[in-house]
This record gives sequence, structure tokens and C-alpha cells, in this order.
Amino acid sequence: QVQLSESGGGLVQAGGSLRLSCAASGRSFSTYAVGWFRQAPGKEREFVAAVSRTGTMSSYSDSVKGRFTISRNDAKNTVFLQMNSLKPEDTAVYYCAAASTVYSGNDAFNYNYWGQGTQVTVSS
Repeated sequence: QVQLSESGGGLVQAGGSLRLSCAASGRSFSTYAVGWFRQAPGKEREFVAAVSRTGTMSSYSDSVKGRFTISRNDAKNTVFLQMNSLKPEDTAVYYCAAASTVYSGNDAFNYNYWGQGTQVTVSS
């Protein structure tokens, strides 16, 4: 079983950047597909980005495509979410999730393990 811990959130002005990290412990991260999701106050959790177990396949929601980049460094047991050109509507709690599959895509139900989340606040 793997435990996930997110970090890197904070307060940033619109147009700024943040890099979120998702660190895994308990098992090697290289055996898991990983996704990032977010939930804003009063809204449902939504998909942000996903990366395959090998890192060769990734996908993004339309709202972040071209601004966010997901990557993984299995030597460090960490997956990153680089967020550029941030907008106030990106404000949310960001969660990373993992699944013991090759690739789990944008469906939260495909993921078995979840972190506690990190808050991202973008001011206008």
C-alpha cells in the first residue's frame, strides 16, 4: 500500500506559478499511475491531469491544458504538477491520487489511494 503526501500549495497572484509535489511512501511509486484532482468550495472534485505508470502518457483537463504540466521522478518517488499562468478559477484544494494500473485517466473512481490535499489560492 502506498501513502501520498502533497506539498507546494500556497497563495499566488494571477499569472504566477506554483509547483505541487506528490510524494509517495510505503511502496515504489513506479508501479502506480498518478492523477491530480482539485476541489473548489461548493463544487465537485474535478480532474486536472494524469500520468501513466511509465510516464509516457499524460492527459489534462481542457481548463488547464497548455498551462499545467504533470511529470514524475520515480527515483525520488515524486510526481509534480507545474502550474503556470494561474487564474483565480484555479483556486482549490489539489489532491494527488494513485492507482495500481498502467494508466487511470480522468475518472476518480479508478484511483485507490489519495493524499490529504494542498490548498492553492490564486488572487486577482
